[in-house]
Amino acid sequence: MAEEAGSSKKTKAALDRVLRTDTNPQLLKAAKWMRERLPGDSELGDALSTAGDDPSLVLARRLSELGTERASASREIGLGALQVWQALSEAQGRGRGQREVSILFTDLVEFSAWALEAGDDTALDLLRRVGACEDSVVTAHGGRIVKRLGDGMMAAFSDPQSAVEAAHEAREKVATVAADGYEPQLRAGIHLGKPRKIGGDYLGVDVNVAARVASAAKPGEILVSGTACAKLDERAFELKRKRRFKAKGAPKELEVFAVERVG
Repeated sequence: MAEEAGSSKKTKAALDRVLRTDTNPQLLKAAKWMRERLPGDSELGDALSTAGDDPSLVLARRLSELGTERASASREIGLGALQVWQALSEAQGRGRGQREVSILFTDLVEFSAWALEAGDDTALDLLRRVGACEDSVVTAHGGRIVKRLGDGMMAAFSDPQSAVEAAHEAREKVATVAADGYEPQLRAGIHLGKPRKIGGDYLGVDVNVAARVASAAKPGEILVSGTACAKLDERAFELKRKRRFKAKGAPKELEVFAVERVG
């Protein structure tokens, strides 16, 4: 019994040393520094970058969950390896589709804070009415709702012009929805790329970029990536480049424009 107790103490001591090393602030800082300099999305691991059923994304989500209780160097190193693998796969064309798709993301500004006070029933009623507004304009412009994301949604279009027109009309319609103590404001982001289609969903770097562009939009703002803007009719829209655009996980060379209808 004494021998077993001694062995148990040694094992516990060894595990404690491993945990202390794994959570060492300097080692953790070095691991994060490394990830920022590796190719690919250095923010891989959050909900935006790991949505989907691809095995690498599932593994990334599992690794990310390890950081909910404590930050660790092993978590950062594991995500860094997946980050490089994803970047190499995309560079070789794997994980991308063959057809260009315009991806639109939208969400409601300050919805979560209001919903906490308004309650579930009131918030759900608002989301249903907002969803009806978005469904109608997306369908009218030849698009398809890919999925709902809480108070936002993701839609796919065959061309950027249709996506931008739908975003503007959705913003206008949503603004007319009445809610107690809340004035719904939509913000949106659009990117053109070749995401990989799996079932009814799309995955890949281009989906991540579209989501990052949307998350950087101000209340009521519609942001469009440079690749999508290149295929817009400039006579129909006023384009204003966002010179200080920064979004975690988006390519540094990405150009983004705020887009408004002319007239």
